[in-house]
Amino acid sequence: MEIKFYNRVTGKVDHEMVYGDKFIEWLYESTSGKGMSHLICKAPLSKFYGALQDSPLSQKKVAPFIKKFNIQMEDYLPEEGRTSSSPYSTFNQFFIRRFQPGKRPIVENPKEMAAFSEARYYGYESVQDNETVPVKGHNLKPKALIANSKWEDTFEDGPLLLARLCPVDYHRYHFPDDGKIVDDYRVTGLYHSVNPLALKSKEDILITNERHVTILETKNFGKLAYIEVGAICVGKIIQSKPLDKGRSFARGEEKGYFLFGGSTVIVIGEKGKWKPSSDILENTKKGMETYLHLGMTVANIG
Repeated sequence: MEIKFYNRVTGKVDHEMVYGDKFIEWLYESTSGKGMSHLICKAPLSKFYGALQDSPLSQKKVAPFIKKFNIQMEDYLPEEGRTSSSPYSTFNQFFIRRFQPGKRPIVENPKEMAAFSEARYYGYESVQDNETVPVKGHNLKPKALIANSKWEDTFEDGPLLLARLCPVDYHRYHFPDDGKIVDDYRVTGLYHSVNPLALKSKEDILITNERHVTILETKNFGKLAYIEVGAICVGKIIQSKPLDKGRSFARGEEKGYFLFGGSTVIVIGEKGKWKPSSDILENTKKGMETYLHLGMTVANIG
């Protein structure tokens, strides 16, 4: 399956190189793979595979991975305490690499929401809970994503952004605006792949996978439901600081990171408070994701 996306950075349509594409095809398209998926996508096995990326032996995977996917390593810092000659002790340390200071400026205009992930985005001005968005099989029912009756009405019929992080991407996620934390909880679930092939084959992945939900009160965009979705072979969803109720955060501040695996961040807003950027909306209607750098404008007020 060919995956095309619009790259806002280059202004061109690109073709995605999929990490583990043969495995994904087997798991979601073959009879034997579908028969094994109930075991492979459960937390213990997926987390065990993710944990293997912390082994010193996993360091051997780093250089071939960088070469195959042409990752621009001059943009990134080495692991703390290491040098550029041997920058990472394990594959997971490479996977959660940080940007060099200044490499990803954060948009400052208060009417523009900053991209919270370096990822491929879908966006919708409004998602009602009684419909399934017909894009590559995504099932984006807000109530099911949020999974908490306390917040269902707050985000009814609101705008939604879905950011898909590939294994080749920067895997830290950030706050899109200044604000404070209102609520925080986990929703247990499975660890299916979030690759478009998997989403096409199994439409309920995003509402059955494990996820972490944080309710944010932002300075400029109202309340947001910030949802990190686990995926196959993701060792953990890590929060960088305790998410205590009432704690303040700043636009662009790191919120957390995913250990090894492809992952997704979903942000849902209150009805009419903001809408995704026009190119994201236009490409979504075409069934195409829009690739953004961290900190670029991802949504606007009005």
